[in-house]
Amino acid sequence: MTHDAPGSAPLLEVRELRSGYGRVEVLRGVSLEVRAGEIVALLGSNGAGKSTLNNTVCGVVPATAGRVTFGGDDLTRARTPDIVRAGLIQVPEGRRIFPNLTVLENLELGSFARARERRAANLERVFAIFPRLAERTKQLAGTMSGGEQQMLAIGRGLMAEPRLLILDEPSLGLSPLLVEELFALIARLHGDGLAVLLVEQNVGQSLDIADRAYVLENGTLRFEGTPAALLASPELKRAYLGL
Repeated sequence: MTHDAPGSAPLLEVRELRSGYGRVEVLRGVSLEVRAGEIVALLGSNGAGKSTLNNTVCGVVPATAGRVTFGGDDLTRARTPDIVRAGLIQVPEGRRIFPNLTVLENLELGSFARARERRAANLERVFAIFPRLAERTKQLAGTMSGGEQQMLAIGRGLMAEPRLLILDEPSLGLSPLLVEELFALIARLHGDGLAVLLVEQNVGQSLDIADRAYVLENGTLRFEGTPAALLASPELKRAYLGL
């Protein structure tokens, strides 16, 4: 799996991004960045605009203003397949696995647009991270538990050799034990050098593993900085994090 060397230029840079649905503007000039090898937490309540930000960055929702650059390339108007080919990979909220395909078929689809020639090696790596998936290659994905489906969704993302992995609400609907396992996994991937944009409502555990954090409220950023700085402000904790 390839990774970018840490450097001064951001891997992902979002500047004054605006987008929404029809006449409803959801993002109102959002700017953020993720550097190589970082975990950045994007926090905010339901409806704050987190998923809209993800989907705009990934080309699913068109930007109405602003700019998205990735690895120095302007992707603001790029098509989603080209964004995937660049190595910007999203594991969407709700997992979005293909329920009528097998575990193996779901994983193989992860390398459809990128890293196809290294599919076998990446499969071995995913199976090393998720031994349960290796035991269930022929099982239909829709018959798996929620935790197993989340493993599959992340494994499918890793099959594309991401330079940046966006995880959208990965802990949603999981038991406390599985949430612990999930955050340990994200920390492990980060330890391997993978850059992660972690979009979560699970504030405490997100801040435990993040290098930096942003707080989104009503489509605008209310905070950016270190987890320690965020947790040091009683007003921010009370107003935006429910702590």
